[in-house]
Amino acid sequence: MNTVDTKERAREAVGGAPAEGKITDEAIAAAQKMIGLQLRPEGPYLQDATTDTLRNWCNGIGDLNPLYREQGYGAASRHGAQVAHPMFPMAYGWIGRTRWGLPGVHGFYAGNDWELFRHIRPGDRVNAIERVIGADVKESKFSGRLVLQYVEATYTNQRGELIARALGTCTRHERKAARDAGKYSDIKTYEYTQDEYDALDDCIMREPENIRGSKVRYWEDVNEGDNLEPIVRGPLSLMDTMGFLVGSGRGHTHGVVFQNAMKHPGHFFRNPEAGGGIEYTGIGHHRESTAKEVGVPGVYDYGPQRSSWMASLVTNWMGDAGFLKRIRTEMRRFNTMGDSTWCKGKVSRKYVKDGHALVDLEIWGENQRGEITTPGLATVVLPSRDPNIRVFFDAGALELDLPVVR
Repeated sequence: MNTVDTKERAREAVGGAPAEGKITDEAIAAAQKMIGLQLRPEGPYLQDATTDTLRNWCNGIGDLNPLYREQGYGAASRHGAQVAHPMFPMAYGWIGRTRWGLPGVHGFYAGNDWELFRHIRPGDRVNAIERVIGADVKESKFSGRLVLQYVEATYTNQRGELIARALGTCTRHERKAARDAGKYSDIKTYEYTQDEYDALDDCIMREPENIRGSKVRYWEDVNEGDNLEPIVRGPLSLMDTMGFLVGSGRGHTHGVVFQNAMKHPGHFFRNPEAGGGIEYTGIGHHRESTAKEVGVPGVYDYGPQRSSWMASLVTNWMGDAGFLKRIRTEMRRFNTMGDSTWCKGKVSRKYVKDGHALVDLEIWGENQRGEITTPGLATVVLPSRDPNIRVFFDAGALELDLPVVR
């Protein structure tokens, strides 16, 4: 087949609505045969760490910590330089995405599990290798049969040093099945009372005061059962979702979008609301009509952004001297426009491993309705007053021995 024929077939495959792919036994078998394959990187988007890209990432997730935002603050800190927010590697390319197998079947980011090893500083260049590591068939009330997919991303810097390993998960759903099931059809935009607005505003205004910063939090001063000071993100608006795209360095337009659609026509469609302009099927994050086509009650947030909010809860608590070693978050409920996410946590365990003083945290995101939307956990390395516990600047020498799929 010549190039002209190939392009014509691709143009014909970009329909006037998101594709209605099916989860067939054959499609599942084809996806499972991909286990072990290394994927072409998505992007990269933000690969070079600079003062500007690190600050812009913080703007996209609403993080106010000066260690991650300000060159001067970082230079005066124990690190001798500004360092990246722990979730900055996501800006290379969101992991756990729906880029392999099951053509035309919609995918949702379901969460991730990060083990972190080193800080990223201005001047570093992030590289990543992503590979397929699993695919399971499940049943859900949302869409019936679904496929849960796993990928692993390994991030290094320009010196080949390991920055992080991340397990990413996504769920694949037939669009029509999710739409017909109507699990969330009764959910409406929330109407806040003035007292609820006041509580949101008060928490937002207090957040800078509750960033631990240079005040060292010692392991000995932490007790099991201690609560973390909550942070809140919301009510979710279009400013928040669009700002995350900007902070992530993602912004394909015009011919760039067209070229991508020709390569992957099943992931794009000519949207009648845009006069036939080509849009990615993930435009449901910004268009209510497209969101409802895939069974979501309205425009909704980006999962990687919500995962980053949960990380900010922990980094605010631990201070400059702590190191976020692990963070796991799961997207259990949709977070639609007008929803608020209260990020909360408590200390669940204290212990020592391989000469490091560790604290495990139970963390969760809770919406204004009191529903748990984002359960998770975290592990933090803290300084200790015990002379036998090593001094650390990162956790490059510590392995948590996590299984690949977990």
